[in-house]
Amino acid sequence: MQFLKIMPHNAGMRFRIGKLFGWGIVIYSVMFLIWSAFITYGFVEGFFSRIFGLIILVTIAIIAGRSLRANSWHDILPYSACWGITMIVFDIIMSVPFAGWQIFFDWNLWFGYGVVILAPMLALYPRFGGFAASSNNV
Repeated sequence: MQFLKIMPHNAGMRFRIGKLFGWGIVIYSVMFLIWSAFITYGFVEGFFSRIFGLIILVTIAIIAGRSLRANSWHDILPYSACWGITMIVFDIIMSVPFAGWQIFFDWNLWFGYGVVILAPMLALYPRFGGFAASSNNV
């Protein structure tokens, strides 16, 4: 990947194909499993199912972002964009044959793709438990 060498923010990172495609597959698989369970048990309507699914999606995306050990959003964005594209491709392969192309008219689906692309960048923020109180505060 010669083009990455000219980008100073990527100096310490190189593309890892396993994380590039693997996390996209993991994210899609977990969300497909969760929504399949929701459908099976009739838990798809209402506010709670959407919030619960969103929390799971954001959590997985942040875990995926942290696994990159990136220092900048420039380092995360190529991976998260690939994860979003992976989600679209799997939706075409797995969902379109059963639900048709009209699934792409649902704003919730596009919102989910956006979350997959943007939420991994939250991994750049430190954990709240990592803050230490200063001993100079008297």
